[in-house]
Amino acid sequence: MTLLLLDSASLWYRAFYGLPQSMVSPSGQPVNAIRGYLDSVARMAVTYQPDRIVACLDGDWRPSWRTELIPEYKANRVEEESEDGSLSEAAEELEILEAQVPVIMEVLDLIGIPLIGIDDYEADDVIATLSVREPGPTFIVTGDRDLFQLVDDKRKVKVAYIAKGISQHELVDLKWIKSKYEIPGDRYALFATFRGDPSDGLPGARGIGPKGAATIANQFGSIKEVISAAKKSDPNLSGSLQKKIIESADYLLKAEVVVNCVVNLRLPKGPFDLPKKVPNKKALEILAKNHGIESSVKRLLSALEL
Repeated sequence: MTLLLLDSASLWYRAFYGLPQSMVSPSGQPVNAIRGYLDSVARMAVTYQPDRIVACLDGDWRPSWRTELIPEYKANRVEEESEDGSLSEAAEELEILEAQVPVIMEVLDLIGIPLIGIDDYEADDVIATLSVREPGPTFIVTGDRDLFQLVDDKRKVKVAYIAKGISQHELVDLKWIKSKYEIPGDRYALFATFRGDPSDGLPGARGIGPKGAATIANQFGSIKEVISAAKKSDPNLSGSLQKKIIESADYLLKAEVVVNCVVNLRLPKGPFDLPKKVPNKKALEILAKNHGIESSVKRLLSALEL
């Protein structure tokens, strides 16, 4: 019973910026994110033949409990105004994207694909909880490498990593992580905490780059273990690394909580099986026609054998 977990925001952001805004509805509104999202899900469905699909959503893309620990978390993504008080170009683009999101969710709802998001938690946390709770095999569709921490060969949890595009996506398992980062595959979160991620406003431990983070991840299994080793002058750590770890200890303990996905959210129970037929086909046809997305909807229905 294969489960496909969709990191929805990752999918529609990539669709929006990967396809031209000249794709419009009969009324002239951009539908590039809608078409790209639906086509991407169709491609993934054909590739992995899921019996169950969940579209996972951000209840909050900057949860209060994460920003309380690290105020800079994703602060670089907050909408900004131009000098004259108008919205910046990036903010204007975001508005165009956000106008398409309700249509995506309505299409999924009419088809019968569940959408799950929880207040003050990110889609990552929903995905993490479901990947731990639900039986596999599970494929997580995302362009976010943060979710590599969820890969689990024993439970058959893998990441379909779409950073290079849907057609060139990579299937991430523990062996892939080990080969890519030269660390034990199950220590990606530890590695990422030290390395940091500027795109998320996470600087990482000062002075410790990817190479130092990999060295640490190969020797230790947790942040507390690393800090304790540094304070005890563990020979597995160079004097330079010991000093940098101790200086960044407060940040590391906070960042560990921010970086690690929550795996115990109270979510709706499954089984999330795909429907045998579209519950309201007429409403779906009208919606598709109004937005000029008939071909994408048909493609998805065909992929799901509906």
